[in-house]
Parts: sequence; C-alpha cells; structure tokens
Amino acid sequence: MKVGVERGGGGASNADWMGALSPALTCMPLKYLAVPGSHDSFSFWVDVKAPVGPDQMALVKHLAQVFRLLAKKVMRKWSMTQNLTFPEQLEGGIRYFDLRVSSKPGEPGHEIYFIHGLFGHRVRDGLSDINGFLEAHPREVVFLDFNHHYAMSIEHHRYLIGLLQQVFGSKLCRPCPVEDITLDFLWERKYQVLVFYHHPSAEDCPFLWPGSRIPAPWANTTDTSKLIQFLETTLQERAKHGAFHVSQAILTPRVRTIARGLVKGLRNHLVERAQCVYVEEWVYPQSHFCEQPAGGSSMQL
Repeated sequence: MKVGVERGGGGASNADWMGALSPALTCMPLKYLAVPGSHDSFSFWVDVKAPVGPDQMALVKHLAQVFRLLAKKVMRKWSMTQNLTFPEQLEGGIRYFDLRVSSKPGEPGHEIYFIHGLFGHRVRDGLSDINGFLEAHPREVVFLDFNHHYAMSIEHHRYLIGLLQQVFGSKLCRPCPVEDITLDFLWERKYQVLVFYHHPSAEDCPFLWPGSRIPAPWANTTDTSKLIQFLETTLQERAKHGAFHVSQAILTPRVRTIARGLVKGLRNHLVERAQCVYVEEWVYPQSHFCEQPAGGSSMQL
C-alpha cells in the first residue's frame, strides 16, 4: 500500500488504511508491518517569541539573547522539520509520532510543550488533535513515542502522565508481549494508542510502555550512503522478540551544514535529498516503523 503524505495530495484516502487492511495482515503482529512515522512530529509550528528551549547548547542560547528575534527566525528554519499538522499527518497515513517535550523554565504551573530548539504548541492541544482523529477513525492505531524530556520535575511528569490518561482513557493499550499486538487484538479491546515513555516515571504506570520496547537507532550523518548502510545494519540487528523497531531515515545537519544553509533552511539542504534515497533505494522492501519528514514524498507500507 503506497501512502502519500504531501499537502494537498489526496492524503485523505489514507485516513483509514489500517482498517482497510486484509485479514491476513490484521492478524499479523504489528512489529512485522511497516508503519509510517514522522520525525519531530510536532514541529510544524514553533514560537519565535518564546525563550530558546532548554534542549539547546549554551552558545545557541547566548546568540539568541544577543540577536533576539533575528536569531530565532534563523533557528525556526532548522527547528521546523514538518509542514503538516497532526490532523493532516494522520489523514495522510502517519501513525508513529516522535515526541519531545519540555516545561518552560520560569513559567508557573506544570504546563508541558513540544520542543525542538524552540517551543511548539502545548502537548495538551496536540494530544486532543490526535484523539479527535481517533474518535472519527475507530480502527486506526497510533504509536506515541515520548523520547526526550527537558526541564521536567517529577510533578511535570505526573502532570503529563495524568494528561495522557485524561485525553485517551480506555484507548490506551497496556504493555504486553509485543508479539501479541495485532490489529485484531487491538480492535477487539478498542485500544488505539500505545504510549512509549523514555523516563523512569513510566515504571509504575500501568498504561505506559518503557522506551526500551521501541528502540530508534540514530545514524547521525549527512551522507546518504552511510544512512542506507546504517538502516540496513540496524534492521538486521534488531531484536527478534519483545520490541518494536524504528528506522530513522533522517540526515542530521552538522554546524557547517547549518552555517551554509542559514537562509534556505533544513528542507532544501537535507530533507529532499534524504527522501529521494530513502524512498527509491530502501523503504519499499522493508517491514517495520519508518520515520521521515511527513510533508514530502510517499512511503511504502
């Protein structure tokens, strides 16, 4: 099944792709199906008026203090790795979401925001958008991977965990053997959400999956050949039992890459090049989680 996720490209036809699969696939463990995902899934909007995020180096924070809005406008070009909102990604077929969250230092209360260099929307709002889609599409299932947490106290984690339970309620699938997770299994129990939480706070929560159950090896390269080699190797070495697997088909910019692309930004320098190699040379024969920027080429399930 080919999935196009480009804005205005007829992505609505992919809104129910899980529910449209054949019985031979709905009884197969989900770990053997290729599930399209997005990288920094929330970064379709960032706030240039908010402080620079705690995920940034001290030098970046200093430059932002000196150059203020100008520096943040440059940062925005490299912080925004998506151009589709959560509902648009879901309509286009995306089902795995890479989520990084943070509190705003100095802000009262326990509100949590998405973060990638600059702050994004409130997590509460993003989760509500996802839940709204799931309400309208009861046979679709999403994987929410909270893999980075910044400036968060125990109280912040409790707030976020409570928020997840409040928003999704009985849709949350409790941890169980990965090999048991099929679409038929989930549909029978009306589960639609698997939440992976890379923090010790998840240990005592019955509906959170530990981050170790969904490893996502990172190539950390700007070289497309090295990226493909890395994807091949990590796929071959992935755990045979007990875990899902994320293939990050992502080129990572170096400092000099960013310096050369201050004006054009991430998409012109890395995204289109990565997608061309990713789609044409590697993704079609694979069967696992595949993560990429969602506002571009098509993927193969």
